[in-house]
Amino acid sequence: MPVLKTYRTEALVLKNHPLGEADLLVVCYTRESGKVRATARAARKVSSRLVGHLEPLTLVNLSLTRGRTLDQVAQAQVADSFPALRNALPALSRGLYVAELLDGFGSEASPNPELYSLALEVLAGIGRSPESDLPLRYFELRLLETSGLLPELYQCVECRKPLVPGDHRFTPNGGGTLCSQCAPLGAHLRPLSVRTLKVLRLLHRQRLAEIPSLTIDHQLAQELKATLTASVEHWLDQQVRSSAFLDHLRRTTPAEPATESAAHA
Repeated sequence: MPVLKTYRTEALVLKNHPLGEADLLVVCYTRESGKVRATARAARKVSSRLVGHLEPLTLVNLSLTRGRTLDQVAQAQVADSFPALRNALPALSRGLYVAELLDGFGSEASPNPELYSLALEVLAGIGRSPESDLPLRYFELRLLETSGLLPELYQCVECRKPLVPGDHRFTPNGGGTLCSQCAPLGAHLRPLSVRTLKVLRLLHRQRLAEIPSLTIDHQLAQELKATLTASVEHWLDQQVRSSAFLDHLRRTTPAEPATESAAHA
């Protein structure tokens, strides 16, 4: 069956780069095709009908023409500009973190509809609570799951015995949680408290909007972040650049321990 030269798709714009004198190289993620790279001719000209339609964190309906190396944007119509993300720097920064991870884990010509839906779910959650990191932790864990890389949270990855109540250890390069008796050779080990394990299991079992109120103090927030970031960066095989700016925001705008709930996350 011949491949259609022109096709339409809904896409989340992840990033763009100047190309030539007035063009844009756009990277977006779609439900049907996974990650797509496309050129948008003259999109940087003030008179272009594409101006403002291809900004990062914009959901657009695209008409594209297939090319030998890169597709070309023929038309673009904004479906959702996520205005709540653009009204506050914390929300925008968290949204760009999601976009960077989606770019890193998403594959071209390899659709993952669940990952696409997850990204939209989390961006909406960030918009409802721009200061909360809970949607990011939820996204990291579910991103690993939809990529087939979910860390083990219910039994020891070494001896396969169910985990009993108590503090454990976590190995990002070994696949998840270890009981107190196991320490496989070459495993990078991190402490894992009971509280952190409980929150990770909660994030795995429930949708973001269904998560009940949680009291996240600084220590718990730091351990959750360190645990999931270690797994994400292990599989990504590089540091997440936007994470450094988020860390800077947290240092300059310290927050009191707060109760986070699905209604606010």
